[in-house]
Amino acid sequence: MPEVLVLPAERQARLQLIRAAFPQLDGPDCPQPGGRAAALERLARIDPLAYDRSRNFLDGAVTRLSAYLRHGCITLAEARARAVDLVPPQQAYKLIFELAWRDFWRRVWKSLGPAIRKDVERPKVPLGQSPIPEDIRQGQTGLPCMDACVHELLATGYLHNHARMWFAAYCIHFRKLSWRSCADWFHGRLLDGDLASNHLSWQWVASTFGAKPYIFNRDNIARYSGNRWCEHCTIHCPFHDSYPGLVRQLFGDPES
Repeated sequence: MPEVLVLPAERQARLQLIRAAFPQLDGPDCPQPGGRAAALERLARIDPLAYDRSRNFLDGAVTRLSAYLRHGCITLAEARARAVDLVPPQQAYKLIFELAWRDFWRRVWKSLGPAIRKDVERPKVPLGQSPIPEDIRQGQTGLPCMDACVHELLATGYLHNHARMWFAAYCIHFRKLSWRSCADWFHGRLLDGDLASNHLSWQWVASTFGAKPYIFNRDNIARYSGNRWCEHCTIHCPFHDSYPGLVRQLFGDPES
């Protein structure tokens, strides 16, 4: 389950005043404490070995450092140093690798600037151009897994990275929506919203910044979610096929 902290009464009252003064603001109230002290406390609790074993599972030992990194409360160098203080560098590889991705996205952004909002490369598969529709914005698609992703995002401003990939692939490849429209909407609701990491990750899923599109199937969701949705789902599942079958369904026969 997502970690949600109980807000102290004084802070809750302040948030209510802000909401009343600025009713046009969209997005969740922050469910985790901000600032460097909180960031360092979170950093002290990371477990690189558990991260390596379980990071792809929704209940895995992820660091939850993304918001602190995004807002400059700690640096990538500090996160890496903490990891290698705890275990040898080769055992902290997975965590360091993910930190390196964040650094890479930022360097691409520095190089390309606003162009990261457009296709960096030619798409490797046909893509749609429709804007994100209201049923996705409201989490009312009828698919328990996708709707749960939206509800968690709207409630907490956070989503596990694996769930972000599922959601992006659903929007781009299963619904044939514009990755730009979806990425903009998604970014605007993240507490850890980093334009480089967000938009270039959506492009990676779309195949406009990667060698191939990212897709998933029902077995993947069931395994990494602990079967929390699939076990009791009774609707027709658009993800219930083999990967070759989904490739044909989504992108057509490459030989035709």
